[in-house]
Amino acid sequence: MDTPGSPTVLPTKPEGSEDSPKATGNLPQSNGSNHSPDERDRALEILEAMLALRSGNFATRLPSGWTGVFGKIADAFNDVATMNKRRSEEATRVCRVVGKEGKLKQRMRVPGLVGGWGDEVEMLNGLVDDLVWPVTEVTRTIGAVAKGDLSESMALDVDGRRLEGEFLHSAKLVNRMIDQLSVFTSEVTRVAREVGTEGKLGGQAQVKNVSGAWKELTESVNLMAVNLTAQVRNIVDVTIAVANGDLSKKITVDVRGEILQLKEAINTMVDQLRSFASEVTRVAREVGTEGRLGGQAVVPGVAGTWKDLTDSVNAMASNLTAQVRNIAAVTTAVARGDLSRKITVEVKGEILELKETINTMVDQLNGFAAEVTRVAREVGTEGKLGGQAQVSGVAGTWKDLTDNVNSMASNLTGQVRNIADVATAIARGDLSRKITVDVKGEILELKNTINTMVDQLNAFASEVTRVAREVGTEGKLGGQAIVPGVGGTWKDLTDNVNSMASNLTGQVRNIADVATAIAKGDLSSKITVEVKGEILELKNTINTMVDQLNAFAAEVTRVAREVGTEGYLCGQAEVQGVAGTWKDLMDNVNFMANNLTAQVRNIADVATAIA
Repeated sequence: MDTPGSPTVLPTKPEGSEDSPKATGNLPQSNGSNHSPDERDRALEILEAMLALRSGNFATRLPSGWTGVFGKIADAFNDVATMNKRRSEEATRVCRVVGKEGKLKQRMRVPGLVGGWGDEVEMLNGLVDDLVWPVTEVTRTIGAVAKGDLSESMALDVDGRRLEGEFLHSAKLVNRMIDQLSVFTSEVTRVAREVGTEGKLGGQAQVKNVSGAWKELTESVNLMAVNLTAQVRNIVDVTIAVANGDLSKKITVDVRGEILQLKEAINTMVDQLRSFASEVTRVAREVGTEGRLGGQAVVPGVAGTWKDLTDSVNAMASNLTAQVRNIAAVTTAVARGDLSRKITVEVKGEILELKETINTMVDQLNGFAAEVTRVAREVGTEGKLGGQAQVSGVAGTWKDLTDNVNSMASNLTGQVRNIADVATAIARGDLSRKITVDVKGEILELKNTINTMVDQLNAFASEVTRVAREVGTEGKLGGQAIVPGVGGTWKDLTDNVNSMASNLTGQVRNIADVATAIAKGDLSSKITVEVKGEILELKNTINTMVDQLNAFAAEVTRVAREVGTEGYLCGQAEVQGVAGTWKDLMDNVNFMANNLTAQVRNIADVATAIA
C-alpha cells in the first residue's frame, strides 16, 4: 500500500482488462515492426499513467527504474505529475487559508515551475489578489467607519487601472453608504449640538435620499428631538412660572422613564410650594394685616429646606406674637395710669430699641408723676413754697411740662411771698411797701386791693407811684403734661411672609416713633396706620392714652392759665375716663388749686377789710 503523498507506480494490467490497450486493440505500432513484449507492456503502462493523469490523479507515477527512452519518458511523466500534484496541493491550500481561514495575504508558492506552469501560478495569484483587494479595501473602509472615521472611502482604481463590473459597483455602494453615514452623522451631530449644547430646541436632522434603516434612524432622531423639545419647553415654562411666582402651572407633557420622574418631582415641588405659599400668605395676612396674632403655617408632607422654612416662619410669627402682646399689655397699663409694668420679653434689633424706648418712657413718666405729685402736695397741701420738680433725663414736651409746673410753682411762690411780705409789713405798721409782682385775674384784684389799701393808708407815699405790674410770671396754674396723638405710617401688608414682616416692622416702628416721641415729650401725633385685631387694640389703647394725656394736659394747662395768668381762682381740672396715676395726679392738681384759692381769697378778704 502506498504511503500518503508518495507516487503510485502503476502495475502491469492483465491482458483483456477494460482499460488495457490490448482490450481496445490499440497496440502501439512502430513502422510495422513488432515490438518486444516488454516494450509493449511499458507503452501500455505509460498510456495508463497518462490516462490517470488526465483524470486528475496526480499521484500516479511510472517506474523510476526504466532506462533508455522509456526511462526518460517515465522521468518526464513523473516530473509533470509531481508539478501538477504540487500545484494542486498549493491551490487547495490557498483556497483553504484564503477562502476558509481568511488569511488574505497567503498566495500559491510552487518553486521550480517555469513557462506556462509558472505563468499559471502567477495568474492564479493575480486572480486571488484581484478577488482579495475589494475585501481588503472594504475591510479598511468599514474599519475606519467602525472607528468613527468617515473620511475614508474605497478607491475606484487599482494601480492606475479603473475598477470594472461588480468590483466598481460594490465600491460605489460602499462609498455611497459612507457618504450617507457622513451626512447622517453630520445632521445628528448638528441636532445634538443645537439641542444638547447650545440649547436651540426644535432642531431637525435633514438627510436627503435616504431610505430603509437610515430613513427610520433619521426619523427616530428627529422624533427624539421633537419629544425632547416639547418636554424641555414644558419644563422650562413651568420653572419660569415658578420663578415668577406663578404656582398655577404644572408639567403636562406625556413622558416616561427618568423624565417622568423629573416631571413628577417638579409637579410635587409645585404642589408643595403652592401649599407653603398659601400657608405663609395666610399667616402673613392674619398677623400682618388682620392683626390676629398666634397664627401658624401648616404645610403637610414637606421636608428638608421647605420644612426648615416653614418652621422659621412659624418661629418668627410666634416670636412677634409674644413681643407685640407684651408691648400691648404695657402700653395698655400706661394708658390706664398704671406705671408699674415694663416690657420683659426677650427681643433683639429694632424691637429691642422699641422695648428700651417704651421702658424708658415708663421710667420717665414715673419720675414725672412722682415729682409733680410731690410739688403739688408741698405747695398746695403743706404750704411749702419754693418746691421744684426734678425729673432727670426728660426732653421735649416732658421737659416743657416739667418747666411749666416748676414755673407755676415758682410764680405762685413769688406771688404769695410778695403778698405775705406786704401783709406782714402792713401788720407791723410799715406802709412803705407794695405788691410789685406781675399778676393777672383774681390775684391782680387781690394785688390792687392790697395796693389800694396801701395807697389809702399812705396817701402821701410818693414812692408808691408804680403799682406792681406783675404778681406772677405767667400765672399758669395747674399746668399738666400734654400727650399728643402719635404720628407715623403703617406700611401696607403683603400676602406673603415678606409682607407680614414688613407690615409688622412698619407697625412696630410706628409704635416706636410714638413711644420715642412720648419719651421725648412730643404729644402732637397719634397712631394713624390702618390695623386690625390685637394690634388694633394696641393702637386704640395708645391713641386712648394719647387722648387722655392730651385731655389731662389741656385741663391742667387751663387751670394753670386761669389761676396763674388770668387770676381766676377756684378753677378745677376735669378729665373724663382717667384712672390710676393720672387720676391721682389730676386730684392733686385740683387739690392744690382749691387750697391756693382758699388761701388767696382769705388773704384778699382780710386785706379788703383792712382797706
